[in-house]
Amino acid sequence: MTETQTVPTDPQALAEAVAAAMWSRDRAAQALGIRIDSVGPGHAKLSMPVRGDMVNGHHICHGGLIFALADTAFAYACNAYNRNTVASGCNIDFVAPGKEGDTLQAEAVERALSGRTGVYDVTVRDSAGKAIAHFRGKSYRIAGEVIAGLAAEQA
Repeated sequence: MTETQTVPTDPQALAEAVAAAMWSRDRAAQALGIRIDSVGPGHAKLSMPVRGDMVNGHHICHGGLIFALADTAFAYACNAYNRNTVASGCNIDFVAPGKEGDTLQAEAVERALSGRTGVYDVTVRDSAGKAIAHFRGKSYRIAGEVIAGLAAEQA
């Protein structure tokens, strides 16, 4: 779907269209091998295989790459309403290592949304379902839309 096509007003269809538009421009996520497993209003599940070039000197997944996966899931969840939204702050707690050859999945869930701000929790799990990191992101809505002109088109 191109950014100039009409998008349904259904919240789920909108979240999927926004994710597709973001993905088309998300070179960082593409380079990391991140996949979109599912998206919805205020929710996203993304996964990333841990490649050999992603491990650190301890032969575990570099924490910055786990953070990148969690941050990306956060971005897809908080932009699902087609309002440009960025992080105003976030933190992560690593509770177990990610291992080479494993596929990590990050699930972002909206906890609060009011005005221009939101709070999202992201849990990153290994392929066995064990939590390896907990991320909390605070969002801030800025001007514009992910799919430009959609609000005017739907008015």
